[in-house]
Amino acid sequence: MIFTPRPAFALALALAAALSAALLVPAAHAAPALKDGDIVFHTSRSAQSLAVQRATGSRYSHMGIVLLRDGKPYVFEAVQTVRYTPLAQWAARGNGGHYVAKRLRNADTLLTPGAVARLRAGTSDFEGRPYDLTFEWSDRRIYCSELVWKLYQRALGVRIGELQKIREFNLGDPAVRAKMRERYGDRVPMDEPVISPVAMFDSPLLRTVETR
Repeated sequence: MIFTPRPAFALALALAAALSAALLVPAAHAAPALKDGDIVFHTSRSAQSLAVQRATGSRYSHMGIVLLRDGKPYVFEAVQTVRYTPLAQWAARGNGGHYVAKRLRNADTLLTPGAVARLRAGTSDFEGRPYDLTFEWSDRRIYCSELVWKLYQRALGVRIGELQKIREFNLGDPAVRAKMRERYGDRVPMDEPVISPVAMFDSPLLRTVETR
């Protein structure tokens, strides 16, 4: 006698077969959500985060660039020193574990293997450098947005976000004034060029690819 499964049972068998096939697909075929050169932003819980947010009018106060290592996403960032941090660890340091990842709109054209190699090579100029508490436009010390901006500008000739001067930020906020006094005393370099996280976040050159 030939057994003919009922429609509902046949559907269940088909679904089970499809699920089994999906589970057998090698993990290597699953591309990572983030790619080399993606830029990630979050709200830091550092002591200066509130001042950065209020001075720049931005929710996000810290950022870094994603570079894959052995297929896993790491964030190259400026903290106490410039370093690589696993993405999961980097995200956990942000407020609520939330972050936004952005990518060049023309990444398929610009981020060739050669361009990514230049980005990677450029990290050696900054890795291990101390964090810049006074936001100076030099390579001696580096802050987060400066790091990513300079990597892209030097490796690809791309300027993500417009530079501003310190005087252009909201310096009247009490939290900002207190942090400025702590860092500069009475000698604030009002004309020092600065690149802020929000200037890069809002750049029309980028598009959002992931929000967690």
